[in-house]
Amino acid sequence: MSGHSKWATIKHQKGAKDKARGKLFNKIARQLEVAAREGGGDPSSNSSLRTAIQKAKAGQMTNDAIDRAIKRGTGADDGGTYEAIMYEGYAPGGVAILVDTLTDNRNRTGSDVRNIFSKLGGSLAEPGAVGWQFSRKGVIIVDGAAGEDDVMMAALDAGADDVAADGDGDWRVTCTPNHVYDLQAALEAAALIVKSAESTMVSSVIIEVTDAADARKILRMLDAFEDNDDVQDVFSNFDISDELMEEAST
Repeated sequence: MSGHSKWATIKHQKGAKDKARGKLFNKIARQLEVAAREGGGDPSSNSSLRTAIQKAKAGQMTNDAIDRAIKRGTGADDGGTYEAIMYEGYAPGGVAILVDTLTDNRNRTGSDVRNIFSKLGGSLAEPGAVGWQFSRKGVIIVDGAAGEDDVMMAALDAGADDVAADGDGDWRVTCTPNHVYDLQAALEAAALIVKSAESTMVSSVIIEVTDAADARKILRMLDAFEDNDDVQDVFSNFDISDELMEEAST
């Protein structure tokens, strides 16, 4: 499992998920607005909007809130004008970081992102410096209590690209990013327990972090980015052992 996914799991265990739900809804609402503005308000002909709606429902966002965000995007209601910007940089230990943002003020967001990198021992990089190693994929984590044959059969029948053992004893199912929530539904219909499902950026290069000080700075950096209203998601290529992850996150 990627370090970013491990950090998300630890925050959930701490009870931070419910605390951050309002912030999450605001970020998803921006995604819905932008998708609707760029491709129209009909999810049957707008795959980006369809994916955003599925993500919103997976996060337990209400239908009314989803509809309001779509209306803002199509101009039926007043809404802001957001620009998508992907920032690239490095965390301590040479770890690559991608910061996906939607902003109505690029100067403010650029300054915020630069400050987070610099304050926590990282650096903002030029476009393309680390982005080349990442590709977007749908990633679903299935509970390891299920047998390999059961997971393999259900996943491949539903259009998955691959099924592999995850480092934490679970099963990691990958697919095209716009198919992730449909595949999640198919796996759950097959009585499999899905722990997480997301469209994410996966790196072809993994950096193992063994220094506790570096690990602590990396986790603090991820937390700071995720706490920023303009940041939609953060992707990284580090791997930290469970023991060091627990030590660094306390």
